[in-house]
Amino acid sequence: MYMRANKIFFIPLLACAGLVSFKSSSSLTVKAQKVADTVQTGGLFDASEKPKLISKQFSFTEGASVDKKGNVFFTDQPNNKIWEYSTSGQLTLFLDSAGRSNGTYFDKKGNLVTCADEHNQLWSISPKKKITVLLHDLNGHLMNGPNDIWIDANGGIYMTDPYYQRDWWERKKSELDGQRVYYMSKGSNTPVPVASDLQQPNGIVGTPDGKYLYVADIRANKTYKYTIASDGSLADKQLFTEQGSDGMTLDIKGNVYLTGKGVTIYNPAGVKIAHIDINEPWTANLCFGGKNKDELFITASKAVYTFKMKIRGVE
Repeated sequence: MYMRANKIFFIPLLACAGLVSFKSSSSLTVKAQKVADTVQTGGLFDASEKPKLISKQFSFTEGASVDKKGNVFFTDQPNNKIWEYSTSGQLTLFLDSAGRSNGTYFDKKGNLVTCADEHNQLWSISPKKKITVLLHDLNGHLMNGPNDIWIDANGGIYMTDPYYQRDWWERKKSELDGQRVYYMSKGSNTPVPVASDLQQPNGIVGTPDGKYLYVADIRANKTYKYTIASDGSLADKQLFTEQGSDGMTLDIKGNVYLTGKGVTIYNPAGVKIAHIDINEPWTANLCFGGKNKDELFITASKAVYTFKMKIRGVE
Protein backbone atom coordinates (compact mmCIF):
# COMPACT_ATOMS: atom_id res chain seq x y z
CA MET A 1 0.00 0.00 0.00
CA TYR A 2 2.88 2.33 0.77
CA MET A 3 4.55 1.49 -2.56
CA ARG A 4 1.29 1.97 -4.44
CA ALA A 5 0.88 5.35 -2.84
CA ASN A 6 4.32 6.33 -4.04
CA LYS A 7 3.48 5.28 -7.58
CA ILE A 8 0.24 7.16 -7.53
CA PHE A 9 2.07 10.21 -6.28
CA PHE A 10 4.79 9.90 -8.94
CA ILE A 11 2.48 9.83 -11.99
CA PRO A 12 0.77 13.21 -11.35
CA LEU A 13 4.18 14.77 -10.96
CA LEU A 14 5.07 13.73 -14.49
CA ALA A 15 1.77 15.03 -15.76
CA CYS A 16 2.31 18.33 -14.01
CA ALA A 17 5.79 18.59 -15.43
CA GLY A 18 4.40 18.05 -18.93
CA LEU A 19 1.72 20.67 -18.35
CA VAL A 20 4.28 23.22 -17.21
CA SER A 21 6.41 22.43 -20.24
CA PHE A 22 3.40 22.97 -22.55
CA LYS A 23 2.61 26.37 -21.04
CA SER A 24 6.21 27.47 -21.32
CA SER A 25 6.33 26.42 -24.97
CA SER A 26 3.12 28.34 -25.71
CA SER A 27 4.47 31.42 -23.98
CA LEU A 28 7.71 31.20 -25.90
CA THR A 29 5.77 30.88 -29.18
CA VAL A 30 3.81 34.06 -28.42
CA LYS A 31 7.00 35.91 -27.53
CA ALA A 32 8.70 34.66 -30.68
CA GLN A 33 5.75 35.87 -32.78
CA LYS A 34 5.92 39.29 -31.13
CA VAL A 35 9.62 39.48 -31.89
CA ALA A 36 8.96 38.43 -35.51
CA ASP A 37 6.22 41.06 -35.85
CA THR A 38 8.53 43.73 -34.44
CA VAL A 39 11.24 42.78 -36.94
CA GLN A 40 8.70 42.82 -39.79
CA THR A 41 7.27 46.21 -38.84
CA GLY A 42 10.32 47.83 -37.31
CA GLY A 43 8.14 48.38 -34.24
CA LEU A 44 6.48 51.24 -36.14
CA PHE A 45 3.01 49.74 -36.51
CA ASP A 46 0.84 46.79 -35.55
CA ALA A 47 1.44 43.86 -37.90
CA SER A 48 -2.25 42.95 -37.79
CA GLU A 49 -3.35 46.39 -39.01
CA LYS A 50 -4.37 46.97 -42.62
CA PRO A 51 -4.55 50.27 -44.54
CA LYS A 52 -8.01 51.81 -44.30
CA LEU A 53 -9.60 52.89 -47.59
CA ILE A 54 -11.02 56.41 -47.30
CA SER A 55 -12.25 56.93 -50.86
CA LYS A 56 -11.75 55.64 -54.38
CA GLN A 57 -13.47 58.35 -56.42
CA PHE A 58 -10.45 59.98 -58.04
CA SER A 59 -8.43 59.67 -61.27
CA PHE A 60 -4.92 59.88 -59.78
CA THR A 61 -4.10 61.11 -56.28
CA GLU A 62 -0.87 62.90 -55.39
CA GLY A 63 0.74 65.65 -53.32
CA ALA A 64 -0.27 64.76 -49.75
CA SER A 65 0.71 67.39 -47.16
CA VAL A 66 -0.48 68.28 -43.68
CA ASP A 67 -1.33 71.60 -42.02
CA LYS A 68 -0.52 72.54 -38.40
CA LYS A 69 -3.78 71.06 -37.11
CA GLY A 70 -3.24 67.70 -38.77
CA ASN A 71 -5.66 68.14 -41.68
CA VAL A 72 -4.35 66.57 -44.88
CA PHE A 73 -4.57 68.11 -48.34
CA PHE A 74 -3.98 66.17 -51.54
CA THR A 75 -4.40 66.58 -55.28
CA ASP A 76 -6.34 64.79 -57.99
CA GLN A 77 -4.27 66.13 -60.87
CA PRO A 78 -6.21 64.76 -63.89
CA ASN A 79 -9.42 66.25 -62.47
CA ASN A 80 -7.65 69.50 -61.54
CA LYS A 81 -8.75 69.52 -57.89
CA ILE A 82 -7.31 69.76 -54.39
CA TRP A 83 -9.10 67.88 -51.60
CA GLU A 84 -8.99 68.14 -47.81
CA TYR A 85 -9.24 65.23 -45.36
CA SER A 86 -9.89 66.66 -41.89
CA THR A 87 -8.82 65.32 -38.51
CA SER A 88 -12.48 64.39 -37.93
CA GLY A 89 -12.44 62.16 -41.02
CA GLN A 90 -14.39 64.48 -43.33
CA LEU A 91 -13.46 64.56 -47.01
CA THR A 92 -14.25 67.86 -48.77
CA LEU A 93 -13.24 69.64 -51.95
CA PHE A 94 -10.81 72.45 -51.10
CA LEU A 95 -10.15 73.94 -54.54
CA ASP A 96 -11.44 73.39 -58.06
CA SER A 97 -9.40 74.62 -61.08
CA ALA A 98 -6.26 74.03 -59.05
CA GLY A 99 -3.65 74.61 -61.78
CA ARG A 100 -3.25 70.86 -62.27
CA SER A 101 -1.39 70.83 -58.95
CA ASN A 102 0.87 67.89 -58.23
CA GLY A 103 3.19 68.00 -55.20
CA THR A 104 2.31 70.31 -52.28
CA TYR A 105 3.77 71.57 -48.99
CA PHE A 106 2.63 74.00 -46.29
CA ASP A 107 4.71 77.04 -45.42
CA LYS A 108 4.93 78.48 -41.90
CA LYS A 109 2.09 80.94 -42.55
CA GLY A 110 -0.32 78.16 -43.42
CA ASN A 111 -0.26 78.72 -47.16
CA LEU A 112 -0.40 75.64 -49.34
CA VAL A 113 2.44 75.84 -51.86
CA THR A 114 1.74 73.68 -54.92
CA CYS A 115 3.48 72.51 -58.07
CA ALA A 116 0.96 73.95 -60.52
CA ASP A 117 1.76 71.73 -63.47
CA GLU A 118 -0.76 73.25 -65.91
CA HIS A 119 1.60 76.11 -66.76
CA ASN A 120 4.70 74.75 -64.94
CA GLN A 121 4.47 77.21 -62.08
CA LEU A 122 4.63 77.28 -58.29
CA TRP A 123 1.53 78.61 -56.52
CA SER A 124 0.89 79.73 -52.97
CA ILE A 125 -2.74 79.19 -51.93
CA SER A 126 -3.88 80.97 -48.76
CA PRO A 127 -6.37 79.39 -46.32
CA LYS A 128 -8.94 81.72 -47.92
CA LYS A 129 -8.00 80.28 -51.32
CA LYS A 130 -6.24 83.36 -52.65
CA ILE A 131 -3.69 82.28 -55.26
CA THR A 132 -0.27 83.90 -55.65
CA VAL A 133 2.10 82.74 -58.40
CA LEU A 134 5.56 82.33 -56.87
CA LEU A 135 7.33 81.04 -59.99
CA HIS A 136 6.38 81.73 -63.61
CA ASP A 137 9.37 80.44 -65.58
CA LEU A 138 13.15 80.10 -65.68
CA ASN A 139 14.77 82.95 -67.64
CA GLY A 140 11.85 83.01 -70.07
CA HIS A 141 11.71 79.22 -70.49
CA LEU A 142 8.99 76.97 -69.08
CA MET A 143 10.05 74.66 -66.27
CA ASN A 144 9.86 70.97 -67.15
CA GLY A 145 7.03 70.53 -64.68
CA PRO A 146 7.57 71.22 -60.95
CA ASN A 147 6.78 67.91 -59.29
CA ASP A 148 7.53 67.82 -55.56
CA ILE A 149 8.71 70.42 -53.07
CA TRP A 150 10.07 70.80 -49.55
CA ILE A 151 10.23 74.12 -47.70
CA ASP A 152 13.06 74.79 -45.23
CA ALA A 153 12.88 76.75 -41.96
CA ASN A 154 13.91 79.96 -43.75
CA GLY A 155 11.06 79.71 -46.23
CA GLY A 156 13.29 78.57 -49.10
CA ILE A 157 11.79 76.05 -51.51
CA TYR A 158 13.53 72.93 -52.83
CA MET A 159 11.84 71.66 -55.99
CA THR A 160 12.26 68.67 -58.28
CA ASP A 161 11.65 69.39 -61.97
CA PRO A 162 11.38 66.19 -64.01
CA TYR A 163 9.80 66.10 -67.47
CA TYR A 164 6.58 64.10 -67.86
CA GLN A 165 4.60 64.89 -70.98
CA ARG A 166 1.07 65.99 -70.02
CA ASP A 167 -2.07 65.67 -72.12
CA TRP A 168 -2.99 69.28 -71.33
CA TRP A 169 0.26 70.77 -72.69
CA GLU A 170 0.65 72.14 -76.20
CA ARG A 171 4.43 71.61 -76.20
CA LYS A 172 5.84 68.17 -76.90
CA LYS A 173 9.36 68.53 -75.50
CA SER A 174 11.30 70.27 -72.74
CA GLU A 175 12.55 73.84 -73.13
CA LEU A 176 15.43 73.10 -70.74
CA ASP A 177 18.57 71.00 -71.18
CA GLY A 178 18.13 68.76 -68.17
CA GLN A 179 16.02 67.57 -65.24
CA ARG A 180 17.25 69.14 -62.03
CA VAL A 181 16.65 69.95 -58.40
CA TYR A 182 16.26 73.70 -57.74
CA TYR A 183 16.33 75.97 -54.71
CA MET A 184 14.41 79.21 -54.55
CA SER A 185 15.16 81.36 -51.53
CA LYS A 186 12.34 83.18 -49.76
CA GLY A 187 11.22 86.26 -51.69
CA SER A 188 12.98 85.19 -54.88
CA ASN A 189 11.20 84.17 -58.07
CA THR A 190 14.30 82.69 -59.73
CA PRO A 191 15.13 79.06 -58.95
CA VAL A 192 18.81 78.11 -58.74
CA PRO A 193 19.90 74.58 -59.76
CA VAL A 194 21.45 72.68 -56.84
CA ALA A 195 21.58 69.15 -58.31
CA SER A 196 22.05 68.58 -62.05
CA ASP A 197 23.37 65.02 -62.25
CA LEU A 198 20.12 63.08 -61.72
CA GLN A 199 18.23 61.30 -64.49
CA GLN A 200 14.73 62.15 -63.24
CA PRO A 201 14.42 63.67 -59.76
CA ASN A 202 11.04 63.22 -58.14
CA GLY A 203 10.33 62.69 -54.42
CA ILE A 204 12.02 65.11 -52.03
CA VAL A 205 12.09 65.82 -48.29
CA GLY A 206 14.44 67.51 -45.84
CA THR A 207 15.16 66.94 -42.16
CA PRO A 208 13.56 69.37 -39.66
CA ASP A 209 16.96 70.62 -38.52
CA GLY A 210 17.74 71.70 -42.09
CA LYS A 211 20.92 69.62 -42.28
CA TYR A 212 20.01 67.01 -44.88
CA LEU A 213 17.92 66.65 -48.02
CA TYR A 214 16.71 63.38 -49.51
CA VAL A 215 16.03 63.28 -53.26
CA ALA A 216 14.75 60.31 -55.24
CA ASP A 217 15.99 59.71 -58.77
CA ILE A 218 13.01 57.68 -59.92
CA ARG A 219 14.38 56.74 -63.34
CA ALA A 220 17.68 55.51 -61.89
CA ASN A 221 15.78 53.78 -59.05
CA LYS A 222 17.95 55.41 -56.39
CA THR A 223 17.51 57.81 -53.50
CA TYR A 224 20.33 60.15 -52.45
CA LYS A 225 21.12 62.07 -49.29
CA TYR A 226 22.70 65.54 -49.47
CA THR A 227 24.14 67.90 -46.89
CA ILE A 228 22.49 71.33 -47.01
CA ALA A 229 24.87 74.30 -46.90
CA SER A 230 24.02 77.62 -45.24
CA ASP A 231 23.31 79.23 -48.63
CA GLY A 232 20.89 76.47 -49.62
CA SER A 233 23.29 74.68 -51.95
CA LEU A 234 23.81 70.92 -51.69
CA ALA A 235 27.01 69.00 -51.01
CA ASP A 236 28.30 65.54 -50.06
CA LYS A 237 25.95 63.52 -52.26
CA GLN A 238 25.60 59.99 -50.86
CA LEU A 239 23.60 57.01 -52.10
CA PHE A 240 20.96 56.40 -49.46
CA THR A 241 19.30 53.34 -50.96
CA GLU A 242 18.85 51.46 -54.23
CA GLN A 243 15.22 52.47 -54.56
CA GLY A 244 13.60 55.44 -56.22
CA SER A 245 10.40 57.07 -55.02
CA ASP A 246 7.49 59.16 -56.23
CA GLY A 247 6.98 60.88 -52.87
CA MET A 248 8.49 60.63 -49.41
CA THR A 249 8.19 61.65 -45.78
CA LEU A 250 10.00 61.28 -42.43
CA ASP A 251 9.01 60.28 -38.92
CA ILE A 252 10.38 61.77 -35.68
CA LYS A 253 13.12 59.11 -35.49
CA GLY A 254 14.44 60.06 -38.91
CA ASN A 255 13.10 57.00 -40.71
CA VAL A 256 12.49 57.63 -44.42
CA TYR A 257 9.26 56.50 -46.10
CA LEU A 258 9.43 55.84 -49.85
CA THR A 259 6.57 55.11 -52.24
CA GLY A 260 5.98 53.12 -55.40
CA LYS A 261 4.98 49.52 -54.76
CA GLY A 262 3.34 50.29 -51.44
CA VAL A 263 5.35 52.07 -48.74
CA THR A 264 8.90 51.02 -47.89
CA ILE A 265 10.52 52.32 -44.70
CA TYR A 266 14.27 52.79 -44.19
CA ASN A 267 16.11 53.79 -41.05
CA PRO A 268 18.48 56.81 -41.15
CA ALA A 269 21.36 54.51 -42.14
CA GLY A 270 19.50 53.43 -45.28
CA VAL A 271 18.59 49.95 -44.01
CA LYS A 272 15.14 48.67 -44.95
CA ILE A 273 13.15 48.06 -41.76
CA ALA A 274 9.52 47.63 -42.86
CA HIS A 275 7.05 47.58 -45.73
CA ILE A 276 3.35 48.43 -45.93
CA ASP A 277 1.42 46.74 -48.72
CA ILE A 278 -1.13 48.88 -50.54
CA ASN A 279 -3.59 47.06 -52.79
CA GLU A 280 -3.29 49.53 -55.68
CA PRO A 281 -1.20 49.65 -58.87
CA TRP A 282 0.91 52.56 -57.62
CA THR A 283 1.52 54.44 -54.39
CA ALA A 284 2.39 58.04 -55.24
CA ASN A 285 2.73 60.09 -52.07
CA LEU A 286 2.20 60.20 -48.33
CA CYS A 287 2.42 62.26 -45.15
CA PHE A 288 1.64 61.94 -41.46
CA GLY A 289 -1.70 63.47 -40.50
CA GLY A 290 -4.33 63.44 -37.77
CA LYS A 291 -4.45 65.34 -34.49
CA ASN A 292 -1.39 63.52 -33.17
CA LYS A 293 0.38 63.23 -36.54
CA ASP A 294 0.44 59.45 -36.12
CA GLU A 295 -1.78 58.47 -39.05
CA LEU A 296 -0.01 57.79 -42.31
CA PHE A 297 -2.09 59.29 -45.12
CA ILE A 298 -1.38 57.58 -48.44
CA THR A 299 -2.31 58.58 -51.99
CA ALA A 300 -2.42 55.54 -54.26
CA SER A 301 -3.68 55.58 -57.86
CA LYS A 302 -7.43 56.36 -57.73
CA ALA A 303 -7.64 56.03 -53.95
CA VAL A 304 -6.54 57.45 -50.61
CA TYR A 305 -5.84 55.42 -47.46
CA THR A 306 -4.92 55.98 -43.82
CA PHE A 307 -2.74 53.71 -41.71
CA LYS A 308 -2.35 53.92 -37.94
CA MET A 309 1.24 54.16 -36.76
CA LYS A 310 3.01 53.82 -33.40
CA ILE A 311 5.19 56.81 -34.22
CA ARG A 312 4.59 60.42 -35.22
CA GLY A 313 5.67 62.24 -38.32
CA VAL A 314 7.98 65.24 -38.30
CA GLU A 315 6.51 68.66 -37.64
